[in-house]
Order: sequence, then structure tokens, then C-alpha cells
Amino acid sequence: MSWWWKGALGAALKKSEDNGKSPQNVGLIIGVTGIVGNSLGEILPVSDTPGGPWKVYGVARRPRPAWNADHPIEYVQCDVSDSKDTQSKISPLTDVTHIFWVTWANRPTEAECCEINGTMFQNVLDALLPNAPNLTHISIQTGLKHYIGPFESFGKIKPHETPFIEDTPRLDVPNFYYTLEDLALEACKKKQGLTWSVHRPAVIFGFSPHSLMNMVGTLGIYAAICKHENVPLTYPGTKAAWNCYSIASDADLIAEQEIWSSVDPNGKNEAFNCSNGDVFKWKHLWKILADKFEVEYEEFDENQEYVSLSDRMKDKGPVWDEIVKKNNLLPTKLEEVATFWFAELQFLGECMFDSMNKSKEHGFFGFRNSQNSFISVIDKMKAHKIVP
Repeated sequence: MSWWWKGALGAALKKSEDNGKSPQNVGLIIGVTGIVGNSLGEILPVSDTPGGPWKVYGVARRPRPAWNADHPIEYVQCDVSDSKDTQSKISPLTDVTHIFWVTWANRPTEAECCEINGTMFQNVLDALLPNAPNLTHISIQTGLKHYIGPFESFGKIKPHETPFIEDTPRLDVPNFYYTLEDLALEACKKKQGLTWSVHRPAVIFGFSPHSLMNMVGTLGIYAAICKHENVPLTYPGTKAAWNCYSIASDADLIAEQEIWSSVDPNGKNEAFNCSNGDVFKWKHLWKILADKFEVEYEEFDENQEYVSLSDRMKDKGPVWDEIVKKNNLLPTKLEEVATFWFAELQFLGECMFDSMNKSKEHGFFGFRNSQNSFISVIDKMKAHKIVP
């Protein structure tokens, strides 16, 4: 990773060189077992991470999983939707200097999403603002739904024109991303010197069995089930999505951008898109997916009746249990590790693109090869025995 420390973080490194060894920063990752939280938990403790040496707290609702246990962080089990639990567990962390907000909760309506996610974020702010005197930065991760609207609005409102740029006006619909941004801005008004940044990735390629939107993990589980049942890996989407160019965001890249903005003056008080900087086609990744799981695959067939991925997998819980037992995998339930509803959304139509110009203009030059990222996540899932 040292290449991007030097390239993307030139200003931060120069500041460090000018001032000698910087005082230790203390990161608080809310959602450390999530898809980007897990990456932050790996990267922040690395010795040459800018702003370091970092002390890191990692917060999640559930007990610490085995696949996260080797990160050198202080794990805090806390339900941040519970104000009492948050006050009890988070307010004692008085040395925190940086918040990395990389969690979310899903609810049936966007109004409910605004309510629960706003409450969670406010609970953490209420616990830290009065008690962490050296708090200097709040990093919030949202996404491209900032420009196209929440899930419930898909197909009902007109999204912004692509490529999406960060200063595009908000859509006139409820969106919990807007709620989080407003709360962060309000918090920064209350504390002198407190800065913020917002990060808007596309579909994320990353490792976490505890993610509500895990694209690669879900496809890996689908492929494993097809192999177990000795059926071809068929493509559950449209011709448009099969043939079009698409973009993705590597979880490590997102973490790197969030760290950059938290320590580089050029990244503060700004919103940034975050995608890999290249394009790919699902028709090409589909063969790679099949090869990694040693299963036959079928290309898109417009004569084949469309069946959603959720419908294909709705009764496969017992099949997944068999796969876990047969291959001595980490014990998981299908509904815990696969988000078929999210994966099928990516296959409904042509991809919408963002622009990374602002990020580069402000000094972050990170990028990823999306195909290599896809392969790397599958390899990591296999190494941690999440999939066979």
C-alpha cells in the first residue's frame, strides 16, 4: 500500500515530515465488521498509515467474529441504535480523534431508514462530542444513491444525469444519506475545529460476511450452490446489465480515501465520489466467477424466462447448511451471508457512472483494477472458509 501513501497523501506526509512525528490519532470505526469497516480495521493499524501510529476502536452490534479477530484493534460490542448502550460503551472513549461512520440499518421505508440511521449517528455524536476533547474529524460513508434516490424510489423518480458529480443538488425525496450529512454538519458547527468528509462509493467489492450489501460474497454463495446442485451458473439479469460497462468500488480503496480525507487538509469539509477508476462488464466477470468455483456457466440468454436471484435462492437455506457441513466452513446461515435482493438490483439495467475528477483534483489518486478486486475478494472468502 505504500505507493498510495506517497502519491495520494503527499500533503499529509509533507506535514508529517515538517513537524516531526505526529501525535497518535485514535480512530473509532462504527461498523467494523461491515464491508468497509473491516478494511479500515486492517489498514488503520498498519505502521505506515498516514496520521499514525493509530490507536483503533472498532464498534459492532454482534460479538466479534473469528474472521475479524486478527485485526489489532480494541473491539467494542455496542448497539448504537440504543442510546443507553451507546452512552455506556462509547462515552468512555475520551481519546477518540476521528470517527469513521461505515454502518447502516435497513428498514421497509426510506422515512424509517432516515429515522433509525439518524438516531444511530446522533447517539454516537451525543456520546462523543461532550467527552472527546480532541475529536477532530467525522468521516461518513454513503453512496451513489445520493444521486439516484433510495431503493423505494427506483423507477419512480428521474435520477441525475451521469456522470455524477459531488455538487449536484439533492433529489426531492427522503434519503437517509442526506440525514447523516445534515447531522455531521450540525455537529461541526458545535465544536470548533471539527471537520467532516462524505464518501460516495458505487457497488462495493469487499470482504465481510456481515454486510447488508455484499455483492461479491452473494455471487460466490450463488456459485457454490449451483456447483453443489450440479447445475450451470446462469446469469440472473438483463441483457443491458450483461453487456454494458459497469463500475465498482474496492473496499480497501474506500478505506484509503476515508483515511486520506481525515488527515489531509485538502480532503476536509468535502464530499467525494469513490470508485475504482476503471470499467468492467459482468459478462467477463461471470466466467471468472464460474472458474473460481469450478462450475459450468451459461451466458445471458434472452430466450430464457427471467427469474430473480431472490426467487431462485428463496428455499436454499438447507442446501447452504449442507454445503457448510460438507466443506467444514465457518458456520453461517444463508440469510446472514447472502443479500440476493441487492445483487439482483445490479443486474436490472445499465450502470450509472460517477466522476472521480474532484477526488484527484484534491489530491487522492488511488485506484483499483476491478477484475483483480473481484478475484481478491473471492480468494479471501475462501481463505476464511466462508465459501468452499
